[in-house]
Amino acid sequence: MTEKIVPQVGVGAVVFHEEKILLIKRDRPPNQGQWAIPGGRLKTGETLQQAAEREIFEETGLQIKARDPIYSFDLIERNKQGQCTLHYVIIDLEAEYISGEPVANDDAADARWITAAELASLNVNETTLKLLRKQYQFG
Repeated sequence: MTEKIVPQVGVGAVVFHEEKILLIKRDRPPNQGQWAIPGGRLKTGETLQQAAEREIFEETGLQIKARDPIYSFDLIERNKQGQCTLHYVIIDLEAEYISGEPVANDDAADARWITAAELASLNVNETTLKLLRKQYQFG
């Protein structure tokens, strides 16, 4: 019997500081090895903002102030038989940098501030690139 996949809510935070974007290199699936907006799962009882602030602190050690949602998308993966194996609804929020230096923690292999010019030389997640180009003309 296969386990039933239930959609989960994920949050991310788009944080700029000194004309650089905060990105993490994912250490686990999905999108392992790709650079992306940091974030994670919403916990029961948390607001989107609380979840984003917690997740960014857990992954990077940075203090942020999460603002309004700016982008959302579905992340759905299927096996060869077409069965859904993963389903996230991701909501990215704009966030203000408060303090700290990025340090990779939790499920991040690396965390750092990235310039627009650096994006081309990194393995950046396609959805992250789309968001940065469409919303911010960054990269």
